[in-house]
Amino acid sequence: MRWDGLGADDSAGALFGTSAVTSRTFDTPGFRGITFHEVRARSILNRVPAGSRMRFDWTVNPYRGCSHACVYCFARRTHSYLDLDTGRDFDSQIVVKVNAPELLRQELASPRWRGEHVAMGTNVDCYQRAEGRYQLMPGILGALRDRANPFSILTKGSLILRDLELLRDAARVTSVSVALSVGFTDGGLWRDVEPGTPSPETRLAVCRTLAANGIPTSVLMAPVLPFLSDSPAQLRATVRAIAGAGATSVTPLVLHLRPGAREWYTAWLARRHPHLLRRYEALYAGGSYAPKWYQRRITRQVHEFAAEFGCGPARGFRDAAADGAEEPDTGGAPARGDGGRVPEEGGTQLTLM
Repeated sequence: MRWDGLGADDSAGALFGTSAVTSRTFDTPGFRGITFHEVRARSILNRVPAGSRMRFDWTVNPYRGCSHACVYCFARRTHSYLDLDTGRDFDSQIVVKVNAPELLRQELASPRWRGEHVAMGTNVDCYQRAEGRYQLMPGILGALRDRANPFSILTKGSLILRDLELLRDAARVTSVSVALSVGFTDGGLWRDVEPGTPSPETRLAVCRTLAANGIPTSVLMAPVLPFLSDSPAQLRATVRAIAGAGATSVTPLVLHLRPGAREWYTAWLARRHPHLLRRYEALYAGGSYAPKWYQRRITRQVHEFAAEFGCGPARGFRDAAADGAEEPDTGGAPARGDGGRVPEEGGTQLTLM
């Protein structure tokens, strides 16, 4: 790959509150139009806010922004903390924490660390396309394996199979689990709302391979898109495909529209499905989440189909699904703190150096 702009970028340094930022672009077709901002983080283990409905307290996220470009992505608003927009900038201005593996080794070795479960992929995908170039995950997985630290990964990325042997090694010494995110199997809808991701069929093939290699693999059926992927026939077809891929469980999560994601998704809806705008306005009139009655209906139908095909609900996500949670909320943080400190997705502060 031919990289341009190999020196530190002063404008990017101002953006991230530090002079130690290198911004790179390269002209391979899969990365054209994307800028990578390489930073050295001061911390990598992020504590989840106490009020979160997730059943883990710590996350590791080596990237911010995501080239998967999912129009509904809840994490879009985190880019506003960097004075970047939550639409195209989120898809094309990717922050890379280049020292993530070495930093994680240091933090796991701290006497204050108690070996708690670490969740990855809870904000943006740790196996997005940039990972093929930066290869941060092998070092991260190796650090967790060497400390026998339990962890889980949520991803849409097929690149996880590159690290299959590392996952198998880790599973011999600690608890390891993987969840693939597959909200629907409609190919046309996939190309429209998740243009940078592997196809649903590819993701289910990843599930099948991981399961065949002894890695417990569930599927997070997320998001279920109201009026686009939520008919009983669509839900049944998706659950049937998930069960056929050998998933240990399936858990549905209905689309939620937080600030940042809401505006971007609504603009897409206006272009592609304008007749649905009023129905969405009515369904989400109460806020970011669809009404409880709608969420419960979807959950009940999916669980019925899962029972039909022999694939149960996931224990770790069951309560969260019932409550309408998806990933940990980021909270209402300001757009860049003092001294270049920017809010991380887990609610803690990360200093970029």
